Amino acid sequence: MRRRWLLRTLAAGLLSARAPAAAGSAPVRYPPVLPGGALAFPQDFGAHPAWRTEWWYLTGWLDADGRAVGVQITFFRSRTRHDDANPSLFAPKQLLLAHAAVALEGRTQLRHAQRAAREGFGLARFSVDDTDLSIGDWSLRRTPNDRYLATIPADGFRLDLEFRPDAPPFPQGDAGYSRKGPRPEQASRYYSRPQLDVRGSARLGAAADGDTQPVRGKAWLDHEWSSELLDASAAGWDWVGLNLHDGSALMAFRIRRKDGSVLWSHARWIRSAAPAPAPEFEPLRLWRSARSGATYPVEMLLRVGARRLRLVPLFDDQELDTRASTGTIYWEGAMRVLEDGREVGRGYLELTGYAEALRL
Repeated sequence: MRRRWLLRTLAAGLLSARAPAAAGSAPVRYPPVLPGGALAFPQDFGAHPAWRTEWWYLTGWLDADGRAVGVQITFFRSRTRHDDANPSLFAPKQLLLAHAAVALEGRTQLRHAQRAAREGFGLARFSVDDTDLSIGDWSLRRTPNDRYLATIPADGFRLDLEFRPDAPPFPQGDAGYSRKGPRPEQASRYYSRPQLDVRGSARLGAAADGDTQPVRGKAWLDHEWSSELLDASAAGWDWVGLNLHDGSALMAFRIRRKDGSVLWSHARWIRSAAPAPAPEFEPLRLWRSARSGATYPVEMLLRVGARRLRLVPLFDDQELDTRASTGTIYWEGAMRVLEDGREVGRGYLELTGYAEALRL
């Protein structure tokens, strides 16, 4: 009985959160991200509920008994259009959503799961003091000794992982103010934690065809929040987070207009003295999804100054259909990084706005 009540409450909350604000209610004002100020920790490890959109994004490569495994875990927080002054406990003012996926070497398609719930009623929660999020039995939290713990018991796989940073958070952009377009408010607060050491266990198949096994590897964490990211002319973005074998790391992205031209781009080397001029993404090979009909540039040449990095997917079909949660279809892929024909790193490539223009 309680389970049915919770499901009805969740469904009503999600539907009303996506509906227009009620007539006569105060309009919700989302604060912009503007230049000035700096990130402050530990509070910026936590949630920022006044802003419209926020995510904690983990991607990594693991070794499971000699087999490569790509892993993606993302928790999203979304402030809805419901008036914060509404005293009703049933007003869904904040939504939490999550995606998780594993890409297994030797397979040809992702295993993917997603969750969505309104805050409260035991369905989902977040903390403003530190990274501490949960949706049902999915969770991500940071410990006092600066470890991130993720527990994802999904249908078809399970992840119990600890992520260990070896350096403080790295502010992206200008002290954490990261431009995403020509207007100053088209920006986010953004920091990264690359080269995370990962340890833990994973069940990489259903109970009948997969055993829990120890895993180790390297990962990347991004934490970002904003109220307005994309210009009206933008269709989506291409983004990479690359952990290189020499200990350095590279973040690069481009925002694409609907006609395919570049609206905005940026790159940043982390733990490297090399400058990072504007990146250039050159598609080398396309893959078409039989499910969505979208065509993605799944193999890329990334130029950053004198560096020429070839991004090669673990396999082509790493498309995610998240219309049941964040409402979009995109491609999120584990990539090998080649330079002069040899592997120099590993990371993830995210491609949005290819199935349809991205809506946040």
